[in-house]
Amino acid sequence: MNAWATWLAEQRAAREAAGLQRTLRPRQADEDIIDLASNDYLGLSTHPDVCRATADAALTWGAGAGASRLVTGTTTLHADLERELAEFTGHEAALVCSTGYQANLSAVTVLADRHSLIVSDEHVHASLIDAARLSKAAVTVVPHNDVGAVREALADAGDRRAVVLTESVFSVLGDTSPLPELVDACTAANALLVVDEAHGLGVAGEDGRGAVHARGLAGHPHVVVTATLSKSLGALGGAVLGSAALVDQLVNRARPFIFDTGLAPAPTAGALAALRLLRDRQVGPARIHRRGAELAERLDVPRSAGAVLSVPMPSPRAALTAQAEALAAGVRVGCFRPPSVPDGVSRLRITTHIGLDDERWDHALAVLTAAVDRCRT
Repeated sequence: MNAWATWLAEQRAAREAAGLQRTLRPRQADEDIIDLASNDYLGLSTHPDVCRATADAALTWGAGAGASRLVTGTTTLHADLERELAEFTGHEAALVCSTGYQANLSAVTVLADRHSLIVSDEHVHASLIDAARLSKAAVTVVPHNDVGAVREALADAGDRRAVVLTESVFSVLGDTSPLPELVDACTAANALLVVDEAHGLGVAGEDGRGAVHARGLAGHPHVVVTATLSKSLGALGGAVLGSAALVDQLVNRARPFIFDTGLAPAPTAGALAALRLLRDRQVGPARIHRRGAELAERLDVPRSAGAVLSVPMPSPRAALTAQAEALAAGVRVGCFRPPSVPDGVSRLRITTHIGLDDERWDHALAVLTAAVDRCRT
């Protein structure tokens, strides 16, 4: 065994000893499992209108975009989705990327460089962390949702452009960002606030337009929004939303956008169909919040501001055991363990979905309550 093979084997052994080894587990299309692990909160990935639009686009345009967006990868579907997404969320313009990860990389790297300061909440998503590193800006990480710490960090910016990173609904804890206070801090310091609405779009606000819109901050000159099309909209892709000038800068300077093949027409059309269902109020987030509150009460944890319920467990092994017991009883949930959790606490990650009928939902409640109670002791 050569040195690299030895190192890889040692790395795996260390992960296994700590209960942190991960494995890909292919699922079947027809499996009879109650899925409370996916991010398809509104059940739109299998909605007939979304599936039909996706299939029609593949038959019309082909399997892929064929090139980057700046070559031939932009279709009329992309233009329609960008226009309607901007209108729905209250922004002047939008730019669609191939993933939400790419959207965050694109937004941060065009706004910040080695002469800038990034102030980042300690719980932001890995894509924002990687974006900050890629930008080569100086980075100050502040305690979670600590507006005072943000103000202090911005006070040290001097003549540097400053960018603050946060999420509207945090992906692990399910809590919300103090957006109005952060916007005030950024406005006072002439900084920009980048808000990742990955778990806010489709869930936050009365009609799912996102937390930024719900708080009256859409279109604010100091706010930039990123989002994904792969969670509530049930498709694939990401977007950056803001001013037309910002989109122009992205198109011309964002390497993760410029050098990436465009989002394929099929998921573009699927996301557009899902957005229209949300816009026309044929689906909405109200049932998500009712079920989330019921689940939080049963598991004795704080309610989530979004569709993700975080359930702390005593150890990685306890979390894995609870996850396995639930799956054996027909309920799939997520499991977050270090290093995926920002506070180092292993958790079950349970997402509420509106597509389950009451009987299956009640079964899921009973299974999860029993599994969590057993593995917490």
